[in-house]
Amino acid sequence: MPEIPPPGGASARRILVASFVGTAIEFYDFYVYATAAALVIGPIFFPPGEPGVQLLSAFATFAIAFVARPIGAALFGHFGDRIGRKATLVASLMIMGISTVLIGCLPSYQTAGWFAPAALCLLRFGQGLGFGGEWGGAALLAVENAPPGRRAWYGIFPQLGAPVGFISANLCFLALSLGLDAESFQAWGWRLPFLASAGLVGVGLYVRLKLTETPLFKAALAREAPERVPLATILTRHGRATLLGTLAMVACYAVFYLSTVFALGYGTTALGYSRPTFLLFECVAVCFMALGIPLSGAAADRFGRRPVLLSGLLATIALGFLLGPMLGSGQAGLVLGFLCLGLLAMGWLFGPMGALLPELFPTRVRYTGASVTYNLAGILGASGAPYLAQRLVEWGGIAWVGVYLGIAAAISFVAVFLMPETARRAV
Repeated sequence: MPEIPPPGGASARRILVASFVGTAIEFYDFYVYATAAALVIGPIFFPPGEPGVQLLSAFATFAIAFVARPIGAALFGHFGDRIGRKATLVASLMIMGISTVLIGCLPSYQTAGWFAPAALCLLRFGQGLGFGGEWGGAALLAVENAPPGRRAWYGIFPQLGAPVGFISANLCFLALSLGLDAESFQAWGWRLPFLASAGLVGVGLYVRLKLTETPLFKAALAREAPERVPLATILTRHGRATLLGTLAMVACYAVFYLSTVFALGYGTTALGYSRPTFLLFECVAVCFMALGIPLSGAAADRFGRRPVLLSGLLATIALGFLLGPMLGSGQAGLVLGFLCLGLLAMGWLFGPMGALLPELFPTRVRYTGASVTYNLAGILGASGAPYLAQRLVEWGGIAWVGVYLGIAAAISFVAVFLMPETARRAV
């Protein structure tokens, strides 16, 4: 099917802003929890005990959202492929925002006993449910409005929400760490970034409610009725694309969460860095991720998705060998250098995914297909990454975390190698 011309100037800008703003807010919500998990969730929501045990418990709650994300992807993908992208994106944003704000209102374990971690797990599941429907819809919003030959470039706008959301979350915690003493931060300061989500969601809703449906989706509905069960269609007719798309994303998730959540916990415990110092390291490093995304998006339109991703995956395998000597050294320059390299690799891998995953599926099931592959990969590459990395450190040392990263990158390399090139495929 020939590509439908995208909307003109002002409308195109509004669409790209909406895809960026919404994902930035959702990523902010998600990373606020990730940062808190590495810093305060353990001692606040779990019984007193060894700090390492509390950190592992916090990382376990971190994983819950990744289990919920494919469920959210299937749920929101179903309605996104049947009734449209706009309404589904509004619903996912609200669920994510409400869950985040309520986490900031929860009582501690000392106050409420086991109700506190139980409620935390439920709301973390809600975060995952909302996030599961967000990325696929935002990517489609951009890609399905892209002019010919520029889908990867348009696809970077939802991707840029990741570093912006991350740095916003980290800057919030950094400011609180610098402005409050440790007792005040742990008593109430950590709640403020969660509560701030209420205002951000209001902004996102204002932007998204002004959107119209994508021209490709409207054209698909005009030709024939939508699939009754899009999830069944992608599993039965597009199983290979679903599998390869999922595995292609594994390294992207692994390198990101090892360079952020795990590294933050490891840096402030085993390496002895203060919370503000390591948060500042992370804020500097995420700028390299923001740089890698547009560079790889532009390269993916020029050279194709596969060459760009394969080169990034080879670099990530090499990065696995550097993790132990650099991050494990404890030296500020080497630690910061590893974080910058890790997040640059993440940006290079992440940039083309905004176009690649939607391109693997036809319009009628694209929301479900892109969302499910993206979020299934989260279970494999991200959900257990901080927990497993912490276990590997305790079992055999930091070098084994590098082996873990190298294996994840090798799995993704094979998946991308087996994929067809999608750059010239009609959407």
